[in-house]
Amino acid sequence: MRKANKRDPGTASSRIAYLLLTLAPLCWAGNVVLARGVVELIPPVSFAFWRWTLAFVIVFPFFFQHAKKDWSVAVRHWKILILISLLGISTFNTLLYTAVHTTTAINAALIQSTMPAFIILMTLALYGESVNGLQLVGVGSCILGACIVVLRGKLGALLEVPLARGDFLMVTAVVIYAAYSALLRRRPPIRPTSFLVYTFGIGAVGLLPVYLWELSKVGPFPVTLPVGMSILYVALFPSVVAYFGWNRGIDLIGPNRGGLFINLIPVFASAMAVAWLGESLKTYHGVGMALIAGGMIVFNRNR
Repeated sequence: MRKANKRDPGTASSRIAYLLLTLAPLCWAGNVVLARGVVELIPPVSFAFWRWTLAFVIVFPFFFQHAKKDWSVAVRHWKILILISLLGISTFNTLLYTAVHTTTAINAALIQSTMPAFIILMTLALYGESVNGLQLVGVGSCILGACIVVLRGKLGALLEVPLARGDFLMVTAVVIYAAYSALLRRRPPIRPTSFLVYTFGIGAVGLLPVYLWELSKVGPFPVTLPVGMSILYVALFPSVVAYFGWNRGIDLIGPNRGGLFINLIPVFASAMAVAWLGESLKTYHGVGMALIAGGMIVFNRNR
């Protein structure tokens, strides 16, 4: 007979996944806020290139032996490994950094909050997965909550915000990251640490030609303490910490369920604005956060 106090490994794995998938949006919220703050200091491709180059330098000494042992497996799956790296590492972040140069923060946050819906559509297209009506209610609640947060409780403000070039870049970035999240299911059977080494390295190499092109157009950026600290932050937290947590969390509970946690990005970004910019916490923050949390609970419990 099974002991009553024995833990259910599936439940324990889900709890770990929820923790990891909450940590990743927290780091990425800081990435969006910081990217908006350094638009006058660092060109977008340069920011992305040095972010991933430094991230690779950080993880390589620690996980080189893991990557070496997984080399033969990685080579056998080189096509999907390169595709995943170019989508989630090279392209998405470069588009995001470029978008915040020509769009408002409210637009970028709102568009990014639609990512779970795109992930669900992507998994439906690639794997034939579907969701029922109640699960769609959970998704809708998450998106509505995110909208309330980024629009400050005035949903009618959406009609007053003009679309810019950056808006279309953000939509493209969201679609690309949805494809990345869905394709994680096909990632090579290698260690998560090896996966970081390979994807960071491939992503940085993939950015090199575009970086050299940008360098020829706008020249090098000034190396100052704020610039150096900004690159260090995005290389460590939104890259190493967030990507490890996101990839592992998606492994544990799948892209459909895990994708909903993207909606936490505008929530965390609002909290950062309160802490760093001195903005006051409003009623719509609580309403939006409640809708997002409720939507995630409805979707996940219904699974």
